[in-house]
Amino acid sequence: MKGNSLARRERYLVGLDVGTSRVTAVVGESMDDGTLDVVGIGGAESRGIKRGVVVNVDATVDSIKKAIEEAELMAGVEIDSVHLALSGPHIKGFNSRGVIAVAGKNREITRDDVRRAIDAAKAVALPTGREILHVLPQDFVVDEQDGIGAPVGMTGARLEVNVHIVTGAISSTQNLVACVNRAGVTVTDTVIEQLAASESVLTQDEKELGVALVDIGGGTADLAIFERGSLWHTGVVAVGGDHFTSDIAVGLRTPIPDAEKVKRKSGCALSSMVDEEDTIEVASVGGRKPRLMARRILSEILQPRAEEIFHLVWDEIRRAGYEKALNSGIVLTGGGSILEGMPEIAEQIFDLPIRRGAPMEVGGLADHVSSPAFATPVGLVLYAHRNREPEAARVGAGAFGRMAGKLRGIFKEFF
Repeated sequence: MKGNSLARRERYLVGLDVGTSRVTAVVGESMDDGTLDVVGIGGAESRGIKRGVVVNVDATVDSIKKAIEEAELMAGVEIDSVHLALSGPHIKGFNSRGVIAVAGKNREITRDDVRRAIDAAKAVALPTGREILHVLPQDFVVDEQDGIGAPVGMTGARLEVNVHIVTGAISSTQNLVACVNRAGVTVTDTVIEQLAASESVLTQDEKELGVALVDIGGGTADLAIFERGSLWHTGVVAVGGDHFTSDIAVGLRTPIPDAEKVKRKSGCALSSMVDEEDTIEVASVGGRKPRLMARRILSEILQPRAEEIFHLVWDEIRRAGYEKALNSGIVLTGGGSILEGMPEIAEQIFDLPIRRGAPMEVGGLADHVSSPAFATPVGLVLYAHRNREPEAARVGAGAFGRMAGKLRGIFKEFF
């Protein structure tokens, strides 16, 4: 964003979500009072992405260019860097802990000790071809006292930290970043989809009490489990909204674009919610004329797929051992959660409180992004906004200043 001045440029943050079905760019402006306004939105049909992974470079680059140009026009700024969402079955999370002896004479814990503990926690052997995307501290233990949020300034001989580490396939990330670069934009930071979406749709209370976020995209459903304010589990289920569309195309013998239209206009995931008299018009393949059929038939195609997604998610939650910890229930977001009847089916399967989550706490074009489909791109902007270093850190740039800013950014994630 080559604005009039550096200060103006620092105000704008851009989130880019390159999804399986859509590429969305959202431009946010940091206001002086610390809030965030959405000032530009751009979208394009995604071609070249399957299940969060690039399968056709040129097509992906074109979709990204389109979305970014549209967002630039709306916001009236040039975009030169973005925060990028990562998703796909290659993303895996696990918990780890690091233990260190406190170094200082008087055994007072400093930021340096905290950083060493986190370094110890992330010193894990990764399989070849994988990299660490996030290290998210959950809580600290000082001597025997656990559940500590911010240990700096406390006294103790031994400091332990529990962290959630998210890893991804280096090649998948590099391919996506390369596409963004070829579209003429640099990537400031990469954030996994679930973490981004949770920034925009979950409340602090939900994260404290225990909540699962299920982000149903076109190619995958991403899961994140929060408890006591921290992320404890991430998972990916390789079924998403596109599977609904292809089921309709096969079941009703209609072309994919028409199947998508029918799904959006008349789809319902719970057949008991559909009136038996309701009819829909369905396009036929090969130039035959459209047919009228009962809307209930459409639900009967969608319902088994919806149940499958939620059963897979429930298996993942149970495998992680969190089925009893979700006191605030489950929040559904992402474009796939817009389908009528999804919360109702989820309620039957999980037997927990369910709600649809749409972005909150943003101003500006808030009404344009108040849909679950915008959870990730708006969340990326919020994530960038909440994790940016304060004004003072930008002074004295140069190598040292940049390094200090980086470290400060690291601490910002922790405290």
